[in-house]
Amino acid sequence: DVGCGIGGSSRHIVRKYEGATANGITLSPYQAQRGNELAKEQGLEDRASFQVADALNQPFPSNTFDLVWSLESGEHMPDKQKFVNELLRVAAPGGRIIIVTWCHRDLLPGEPCLSTKEEKILAKINRAYYLPKWCSVADYVSLLEKAGAENIKREDWSYIIAPFWKAVIKSSLNLKSLVGLLKSGFSTIRGAYAMLLMLKGFNAGVIKFGLITCTKKDE
Repeated sequence: DVGCGIGGSSRHIVRKYEGATANGITLSPYQAQRGNELAKEQGLEDRASFQVADALNQPFPSNTFDLVWSLESGEHMPDKQKFVNELLRVAAPGGRIIIVTWCHRDLLPGEPCLSTKEEKILAKINRAYYLPKWCSVADYVSLLEKAGAENIKREDWSYIIAPFWKAVIKSSLNLKSLVGLLKSGFSTIRGAYAMLLMLKGFNAGVIKFGLITCTKKDE
């Protein structure tokens, strides 16, 4: 579980699949600690564990995991090729890789880059969320092909996540939420502003929620 947060997807998988175990990595000591606390509370400490580690330099031997997944962490990776290479490296031969991440839209045939307006929206989001340069789902497919992945498939899951943004914005448009936001400090206010920018980019079609899956060559 690469970029595991507090480990929700890992705990879900080990509960659903008897005998499965999961290892999660995150850059946040708090997230790793909280993930391990929740696993213990739920009786899963022997099947799900979390540690601080770099997704671009993972502490695992090559050919280790049957499944390697990354949920909403690819957008934080400054070197997308190295990120993809590490996912494939730690996967076992024949193992599956799943990436679910925020991307910008695919470029149209003959289109050299996004429009200036689209680039400005992404730049504002990057400043608010401290994100590196965005890429498209098509870019991920190309990176996986370059890394030797097989059976590459992609889906646009934007329609699935669309209700989330409306619900978040609606829940914040009340006096109690607004007062709490103002009291929370600059960082939280900046994050709320970034969510409005994400919604703007999403509605404009420049931001996509993409799924990319593939397998590692079975040696």
